[in-house]
Amino acid sequence: MKTKTLFTSDPNAISAALEFLRAGELIAFPTDTVYGVGTFAFNAEGATKIYAAKQRPPDKALPILLGEVSQIPLVAVDLPDSALKLAKAFWPGALTLIVPKHPDIPEEVSSLDTVGIRIPDYDFTRALLNAAGPMAVTSANISGQVSPVDADEVYAQLSGSLPIILDGGRTAGNLSSTVIDCTKEEIVILREGPISLKEIKAVLEN
Repeated sequence: MKTKTLFTSDPNAISAALEFLRAGELIAFPTDTVYGVGTFAFNAEGATKIYAAKQRPPDKALPILLGEVSQIPLVAVDLPDSALKLAKAFWPGALTLIVPKHPDIPEEVSSLDTVGIRIPDYDFTRALLNAAGPMAVTSANISGQVSPVDADEVYAQLSGSLPIILDGGRTAGNLSSTVIDCTKEEIVILREGPISLKEIKAVLEN
């Protein structure tokens, strides 16, 4: 497969991305943290393609990115109070919340009874997600290698595995999001990122 690059400033960028997504293909694009590779959140075959492109173990669930809070009920159920509180404080932003999964989410996206959800703090990405709906998205790199912060780094690792990379320049952040498990009585940090434990505790204790 030939991989082409299209600038996010191109007026056809989102419509081109949607065309590939509807054809079952993957797309790569910038977020507020690193570049991601994704497919529709309900596309089991697309999720399988992500695992293959990244050489990622299939037992590692794919996070879901949302364009706005109103999309949460499509992908998650019975959100704990802690998740609602953290979402209100840090979204849009670099915080992924692990919450109970909606039954419509395919096993290929998450084989667990939970799913990670996030709203990115990047206008283009939210516009894409509002047009596409929730997307299963993970960092656009070969598993175990450095997460890409520009389109060239995505191309170097994933060219030939997807038809298009949306180039928005270098991302503002170089760390993947903080990941918090909100399904237990006390929250658990699964991955440290731009949002610190101190900031999270300050919100939950208020």
